[in-house]
Amino acid sequence: MPVASMKLICLNTWGGLAGHDELLAFLGAQRDADFLCLQEVWSAPYEGLEGALAGGRPLDQSRILVRGRQAIAARLDGHRDLFHPHHRDDYGLLTLVARRLEIIESGDVFVHRERGYIPEGDIGHHARNLQFVTVATPKGPLTVMNFHGLWNGRGKGDSGDRLLQSRRALDFLAGRREPFVLCGDFNLAPAAQSLKMFEDAGLRNLVAEFGVTSTRTRLYDGRERFADYVFVSEGIAVRAFRVLPDEVSDHAPLMLEFA
Repeated sequence: MPVASMKLICLNTWGGLAGHDELLAFLGAQRDADFLCLQEVWSAPYEGLEGALAGGRPLDQSRILVRGRQAIAARLDGHRDLFHPHHRDDYGLLTLVARRLEIIESGDVFVHRERGYIPEGDIGHHARNLQFVTVATPKGPLTVMNFHGLWNGRGKGDSGDRLLQSRRALDFLAGRREPFVLCGDFNLAPAAQSLKMFEDAGLRNLVAEFGVTSTRTRLYDGRERFADYVFVSEGIAVRAFRVLPDEVSDHAPLMLEFA
């Protein structure tokens, strides 16, 4: 008997800047997903940082879905919401897991800087973590990991910090014995060695394998058309993978069906 497929959605939400209602409507339409791995999610407004540089631009919280975790969790009440911030306590990674799945373990590991690190100058230089959740399946444990790689304001090529970040992430992956999916906004170009390190470790890069030509939408005003990736380990059977057309962020949603 074939193993039932699971569905995963990966999306950098852009803090809801493309429209709060549009983002929530899109996510609400993904109720059948087993996992939703989201980046750039707020759980509360930043105190005292209005107008501060954030990713090279002044922070305007009037446009941000500043209680995004709560709004998304309410829209997807058939899922558990796991939130792991990487700047202060209010901004970071949100993974939603269908309640029908038994969670064995969840947590995060920091791969750039350390928990509690507060950058000087631009907020965008904050620490970075790798979020993970392990669930039980009839075939054994399965882990899904959510990631948002560091931004440095100098494009999406290699740097010492990015190479070190990848090494730290791979050190964590090397300790996993169960099949896993790793997805997110890596902030890396396809040719970056910081990205190829994951391929060299034996992971399948589905963006490359499926011939994806861009992971950005028309709302993105930059020239680099790649940022988001999905990697799978041995033991993951890919049933379908595609970039969805919904323009609810400057990043395109990625959809994976797997067993």
